[in-house]
Amino acid sequence: MNFDWGFFWKNLITPGAPFLQGLALTVLISVLAMAGALVVGLVIAMMRRSSFAPLRVIASLYIWLIRGTPLLVQLVIIYTGFAAANVFRFSDVDLGGILIKAAIQAAIVGLIMNESAYISEIIRAGLDSVPIGQTEAAQALGMSGMSAMRWIILPQSLRLMVPPLGNSFNGLMKSTSILSVIGVSEMFLVTQSISAASFRTFEIFAVVAIYYLALTTIWTVIQSAIEKKLNARVGIVTTASPWQRLFGGRRSAPLTPVTALSDPGVLK
Repeated sequence: MNFDWGFFWKNLITPGAPFLQGLALTVLISVLAMAGALVVGLVIAMMRRSSFAPLRVIASLYIWLIRGTPLLVQLVIIYTGFAAANVFRFSDVDLGGILIKAAIQAAIVGLIMNESAYISEIIRAGLDSVPIGQTEAAQALGMSGMSAMRWIILPQSLRLMVPPLGNSFNGLMKSTSILSVIGVSEMFLVTQSISAASFRTFEIFAVVAIYYLALTTIWTVIQSAIEKKLNARVGIVTTASPWQRLFGGRRSAPLTPVTALSDPGVLK
């Protein structure tokens, strides 16, 4: 079977409404799941750092369980397993005229649970990277533990968390392709339907691969801009362009404030 270039370019440049709806759903689920995972991951990370032993045990067990089982298995258990065992059943919800299907709800919950276990370790490592003297100095100034975390610890550790968190979001967007197993009409499931109807498997999956690549590339550029802005706040001048970030070109070392002021080329 020859590669149908006409079919390929048509679906790549002017995809149909179902494909665009699947693309929009993929992005929406990714953003909502990442936002929820950040919140849950922060809570789990704080539990891991708690002085109350039961909280540390619960957080450790949660991370061990979620990280030790495949996402696919978790999704099936959440959506069909709990319903079959009469534990919990997702139902379609109407929010102001917007119908949120049960499968979409289960997908978001499953992705939040899975991603939060990894994000909690990223956050914990970021918080632990801040010297303990910072916390002690904040307490000496009369700040509470929560205030020290909000104004001293989190801002300093955020710069170190962004790269791994950004990579997690990249992986999360690609993981949405697994949601087809519970019937979520995201981009991958729509592509399967087009493939079954047209018998042009290679062409249509080449199209969806390019769209996934476009999504992750756009996010990589955004992540690079966020990192550059956070580095600038602490006086680190980064010189790597998004192109170098994507394709591994040579990059010069970050410039400290002293280097930036002493190098005439930087000021031009």
